[in-house]
Amino acid sequence: MADGNFISYLRVSTAKQGQSGLGLEAQRRAIAGYLNGGAWTLLEEFVEVESGKNSERPKLAAAFEACRLTGAKLLIAKLDRLSRDAGFLLGLEKAGVEFVAVDMPHANRLTIGIMAVVADEERRMISARTKSALAAAKERGTVLGGFRGGAKVDHAQGTKALVRKADEFAARVGPIIGTMRAQGLSFAAIAEQLNARQIRTARGGTWAAMSVKRVLDRQTQGGEAVA
Repeated sequence: MADGNFISYLRVSTAKQGQSGLGLEAQRRAIAGYLNGGAWTLLEEFVEVESGKNSERPKLAAAFEACRLTGAKLLIAKLDRLSRDAGFLLGLEKAGVEFVAVDMPHANRLTIGIMAVVADEERRMISARTKSALAAAKERGTVLGGFRGGAKVDHAQGTKALVRKADEFAARVGPIIGTMRAQGLSFAAIAEQLNARQIRTARGGTWAAMSVKRVLDRQTQGGEAVA
């Protein structure tokens, strides 16, 4: 039984399959079966006609972006609808998108588990090398501990990182806001629309008229981090 918010992604390999709807309908039935009876919301559906061998898929990229903006999970009927390439699937973790495959509902946890094991082993190796280096330095008579000069914290770099993150967020959500603005909606009305679509602000909160204005201002002239 599913719960939460989902973005569905359907893919067929040929235009003929897409036009007939047979492949797509089978995927829709599988997704509907998975969602049946749960406290869930299917926010949006993305359909793509493209070979699984091609990693350049605009609809999949749009589905990823929708998941990132709303915090929803990507829902697919079969794992191979994403890709048969293991490296591509592992890249989902870096993309910050959680996914559920109806035919392999635990694949997401397995993928994350594998990456966690690898990361844990890497941390263990780094820790072991650090301890070994400290022990060797101590044997040489090097005094350990205490501040001995070293690099200073550059707070300006931290500020630049926050500004860059805000710019990236504005670039992602800005086109959506711009379209609504072109339709004559006020900042407050746009905020209501974004909240209704469960698109979060850069800080994960809800939208207000001022936060909408800040995104538009940032796109035209830059400024402080958006809300």
